Amino acid sequence: MRDMQPGTQKILHFLGNWAINTLTVAVAVVILRNHISYGNNVGNLLMVSLVLGILNAFVRPILMLFALPLLIFTLGLFRFVINALLLCLISLLLPFFRVDSFGYAFLGALIISIVSVVLNILTGSGRVIVHRRPPPSHKSDDGNGPVIDV
Repeated sequence: MRDMQPGTQKILHFLGNWAINTLTVAVAVVILRNHISYGNNVGNLLMVSLVLGILNAFVRPILMLFALPLLIFTLGLFRFVINALLLCLISLLLPFFRVDSFGYAFLGALIISIVSVVLNILTGSGRVIVHRRPPPSHKSDDGNGPVIDV
């Protein structure tokens, strides 16, 4: 992927994120099938995940800024409330996407967040990178190491 043009890399990164987002919304809809629906049309599902991605990119940072005191006070857990608000907003913007109540939007946001983290870790497309260092080499004890008095 390093040999590609920067524009091609960005498009592939966007498509990968969109696919993960689509899968996470589909999982949330399957788990909460009687309370969240998209009209059982793949095109609708793709549209919902695209709008969710756009709202996450542009509206969510503004909401996070306004809710910063609550985010600090709740140690970041208010993020799920913001994500639930975004799901409710999508249900207002797209007539085929339905969320029964804010409670189910909250559960959907929780499911979407968990599945998204798992898929991003599995695909390696997340922001978190884990590096494993080799264990330190053992030097011979020359008597000049730390002393512990008992």
